[in-house]
Parts: sequence; structure tokens; C-alpha cells
Amino acid sequence: MSPSSGSSSGPQPVTFKAACPECRARFELAAQALRLVIGGSRRSTFYSFTCPRCAAPVRKPAGERIVELLTGGGVSTLRSL
Repeated sequence: MSPSSGSSSGPQPVTFKAACPECRARFELAAQALRLVIGGSRRSTFYSFTCPRCAAPVRKPAGERIVELLTGGGVSTLRSL
């Protein structure tokens, strides 16, 4: 998971590079296509999205760096107890 943005003038929407473990497709997703859940432990902190190619639900763990990138890029965040 890594952010990318255009280098042309003016603010560009942030997109995130991602991959699907089911169909192995690689693609970019807008912040609105991702959800971040911050839990009480490393095990319960993850991000999720639906693969745009095969429609599989994808859930991946999110460490501190991923959480920083996603929240900084405007991804909707939920806090879980």
C-alpha cells in the first residue's frame, strides 16, 4: 500500500496502490474506496476495500506507517474497541 499523486499544478486527489490476493490484480484506489479500522491492538487494526476487478472483499493488516498514510490521504477511519 502506497500513496501516489500527480505532479501537475493544483491539488490532485490522492490514490493508493493496492493489490488483490484473490485475482492478483494491481490497481490504484481513491481514498473513498478504502476503509481503515483502528482497533485496540495490532491484530485488530486493518484496512479493507473491494477489488475493482473481481469484486472480492479484501482485508489487510495496517501497521503504524500504513495508518499514517491512509489517514493523511483522507481515508475514512473507524475506531474499534
